[in-house]
Amino acid sequence: MLDLEKKKKLKREILAYFLLTIGSALFAIGDVMFVNPYLMAPGGTYGLSNVLNTVWPWKISLYAICMDVPLLIIGTWVLGPKFGIKTIISTALIFLFTFILESQWGYNPVIHDGEIVRQAASSSMVPIPHDGGWFSPDYFLNTVVAGIIYGVAIGLIFRSGATSGGSDIISMILHKYTKISLGTLVMIVDGIITLSTLIAFGNIRLPIYSIIIIFIEGKVIDLVVDGMKSYKTMFIITDNPEPVRDFIINNLKRGGTCITGSGLYKGNERKMVYVTLDRTDMIKLRSVLYRIDPKAFVNIMESSEILGEGFRRLPQE
Repeated sequence: MLDLEKKKKLKREILAYFLLTIGSALFAIGDVMFVNPYLMAPGGTYGLSNVLNTVWPWKISLYAICMDVPLLIIGTWVLGPKFGIKTIISTALIFLFTFILESQWGYNPVIHDGEIVRQAASSSMVPIPHDGGWFSPDYFLNTVVAGIIYGVAIGLIFRSGATSGGSDIISMILHKYTKISLGTLVMIVDGIITLSTLIAFGNIRLPIYSIIIIFIEGKVIDLVVDGMKSYKTMFIITDNPEPVRDFIINNLKRGGTCITGSGLYKGNERKMVYVTLDRTDMIKLRSVLYRIDPKAFVNIMESSEILGEGFRRLPQE
């Protein structure tokens, strides 16, 4: 039994490092082939590195590692050992893949129309209008593809048990001393990095497209980490809980919990059914509630992560 558990743990670790490697490689592809050629900076140390790479030509990977390593050291010193070995490996792999890709591929865009032309004064691609069919960028298509690649990459890194590190460490340090919510600080830090494209290049569409990348990236991360299924948690307060119970168990083949409480207004005892369902089953249950109890009170909430029997298993570590 012990050997079986060790084998399962080893398989999980191998899978985690495989996802970590694939995610790191995809991140490098998204940055070098899609984000940098279009002069965008969707947050993070690599977003800032893209701007610096264009203004003062030097490799993106070298700019980023010069920021990531001190941030990891400072973060560990200020916040304690929150950053595991996988985060350090992820930082190293992204640096390695980005360095190799920009050395071999350069900063040529994948999505373009016509001949690719490099501006002599810059190591990055810039759109130069010309009658002879020069580099003609498709900003929207490139933005969508970049957001999807970034989202899949970071989602796989998260699923491996690593964190993004980078500029998020700045937000975590500020959160410790300012008590501003971490989510707000992440948006502020990434927003400043995104707006740097406007300051550097004087083009308003660059930060706008960078923000769109961040939005698409966030949605794709949720899909990669949580899966395609959308779950809803229903709190049903009813005077007739038995038919609700029967429908959930016999028709939906699901379980739930019946909680006894009392109303605040009259103090009468009430029954509340607590159940988590996927979207399809939630619609089925909602459609029969009026017939069961027209006076039922129902609160339906989005559930981002459901663990336990019938859903995803609880993590062992």
